[in-house]
Amino acid sequence: MPAVGGIAPGNGKKEYPGNLTPYVTVTCIVAAMGGLIFGYDIGISGGVTSMDSFLKKFFPSVFRKKKEDATTNQYCQYDSQTLTMFTSSLYLAALLSSLVASWITRKFGRKLSMLFGGVLFCAGAIINGAAKAVWMLILGRILLGFGIGFANQSVPLYLSEMAPYRFRGALNIGFQLSITIGILVANVLNYFFSKIHGGWGWRLSLGGAMVPALIITIGSLVLPDTPNSMIERGQHEEARAKLRRVRGVDDVDEEFNDLVVASEESKKVEHPWRNLLQRKYRPQLTMAIAIPFFQQLTGINVIMFYAPVLFDTIGFGSDAALMSAVITGLVNVFATLVSIYGVDKWGRRFLFLEGGVQMLICQAVVAACIGAKFGVDGNPGELPKWYAIVVVLFICIYVAGFAWSWGPLGWLVPSEIFPLEIRSAAQSVNVSVNMLFTFIVAQIFLTMLCHIKFGLFLFFAFFVVVMSIFVYYFVPETKGIPIEEMGQVWKSHWYWSRYVADEDFPNGTLEMGKGGQGPKNV
Repeated sequence: MPAVGGIAPGNGKKEYPGNLTPYVTVTCIVAAMGGLIFGYDIGISGGVTSMDSFLKKFFPSVFRKKKEDATTNQYCQYDSQTLTMFTSSLYLAALLSSLVASWITRKFGRKLSMLFGGVLFCAGAIINGAAKAVWMLILGRILLGFGIGFANQSVPLYLSEMAPYRFRGALNIGFQLSITIGILVANVLNYFFSKIHGGWGWRLSLGGAMVPALIITIGSLVLPDTPNSMIERGQHEEARAKLRRVRGVDDVDEEFNDLVVASEESKKVEHPWRNLLQRKYRPQLTMAIAIPFFQQLTGINVIMFYAPVLFDTIGFGSDAALMSAVITGLVNVFATLVSIYGVDKWGRRFLFLEGGVQMLICQAVVAACIGAKFGVDGNPGELPKWYAIVVVLFICIYVAGFAWSWGPLGWLVPSEIFPLEIRSAAQSVNVSVNMLFTFIVAQIFLTMLCHIKFGLFLFFAFFVVVMSIFVYYFVPETKGIPIEEMGQVWKSHWYWSRYVADEDFPNGTLEMGKGGQGPKNV
């Protein structure tokens, strides 16, 4: 990736020297693997819940309903609170553990949080693979959730701190890329495991989560700590040496001194949680809540989670359903690569807005297609082949739009805008809001599908409109700005500048266009 998203010198912006060293690249790739556990889990749970042998063993009522109602209302066949509880118990656990993870990440460094994430996830995978009863499934899911809470809290922060600012977007999106790879691998495995005679393939699907868990566990043991985290814990000399190694140049004094200043500031903060509520952090707190909230209300998890169920419902057989989920998984991975290429070139706002328009159009088309065929009673009769292809095609374009906009940027933008003194706490807010809304959406999606039918897609389309307006007016461009300089972005923003005084973020000298030009000031 060429170094063009950088900053031309001489325009009043700070320029830290530093290259994209092989050392940093490898480090960031290993750390980004933390996304595998989350992705694998999203992909596996939707696939397993459409396997008959799994439903028959643990959720016989759903299985009976699915078989008996094969001819009638397709919208309601999976509507079961226990089944949904199986899927979404994980998100509540992740929400709780990300709050604990904030304290561990701050006190003991980013690595330890990743290690805890891997170990807990591994334990959950073993219990799930060996499950004999529903309580074992749910216990396993809760442990998996604890693991995901720790990993999602620490990995994006780790990546944002390690990466040279010119490549921060691309390296950070490695996290989202590994989430999409996790989803894809899970979909492919489900496809093959569902064919195993004797119907125990689901055990392999659920137990297979041990593999990504071991990758992040071992990764967290071999990875170096970030210089920011070392300084925060008082290890100044080691941090300076590490910064030289990470940046690949000897002249790291300016960046090092800025990190030390940021760390001294952050030490004065005794209660990062209470601190978050201060007026000067209003923009960051707004982003930490709004961005993950909107990310979940794009409707993406619904599509990914339940892609097999959805395609099964639209009238593909369950085999074809898993196959079409593999197709959406592939689209997801490739579109994320587009984002890695473009995020430091075209900027964050462009991707957010373009993705929003693309998702909106697709949701309208999918709602129209499903509405036209299934009507309100949910009985499609025979589905023509071309019809199914159109629906899958538009779902794929929708997934692509998400995968190069809200998908990666929903993790990237929050992790790069927080000043060090609130970074851990704010990232926890980000993860918690994300998990809370994932939980709510997962918990009510099947019931909503049953009651508002194809209108569900219009429900999410409405939120896509709202979030695009929010980005247009309130999200500033953060491309190519060093992470400790981010305070200046708010000072020069037409709206947020009223919350941020000059003395709030003294160590930046960014010139960012003229103050009150409204949304053009990016």
